[in-house]
Amino acid sequence: MFFDVTELANQEKYHLLNGGVTPRPIAWISTRSRNNIDNLAPYSFFTVASCNPPVLLYTQVTQRSGIDKDTLQNLLETGECVVNIANSDLLEKMNLTSASLDRAASEFDFAEVEQCPSQTVAPASVKASPVRYECTLREVISISDLPTGGSVVLLDVQCIYVRDDLYTNHKINQQLIDSVGKMGGDAFSLTSANVEIKRP
Repeated sequence: MFFDVTELANQEKYHLLNGGVTPRPIAWISTRSRNNIDNLAPYSFFTVASCNPPVLLYTQVTQRSGIDKDTLQNLLETGECVVNIANSDLLEKMNLTSASLDRAASEFDFAEVEQCPSQTVAPASVKASPVRYECTLREVISISDLPTGGSVVLLDVQCIYVRDDLYTNHKINQQLIDSVGKMGGDAFSLTSANVEIKRP
């Protein structure tokens, strides 16, 4: 079955991209507003853009309202965030923080997520997150401001936290990190089973 994207409605294109590009890592991003409200939201259009310099990339899909989500508004105002990695123990709380709350409300409080101070940026970190990337805003690239369009956000990594038991032989233990991924719809993938295949 082939789909000509010029003949598809916005939601059809979204479902075909969202459901096929899987599993996707999740950036659980914490920011702080000018009014010192701590925001926390998950984004599954997320990856590494560069290792030298270290840069992360996530995409905010434009809402039907056309209004930027709190995360991007806060980033544009303050220039700082933390990308928290969620594992299976944090999955339920992470999902709760995708709720649409008033800008004056904190998802940390709403989902009862324990926070801790970050080392180099003002926004709080998720205390139980096994890996955290403290970042500053590098650039926002607007692809489209139409509904389901997107803005690509590039983040300069300033500091990295890795839980002590996860770091062995200068690497993050892939079995122990237990990170979760996003599938299409409301589905998530777990990484409880890993397969190692040597590169040729």
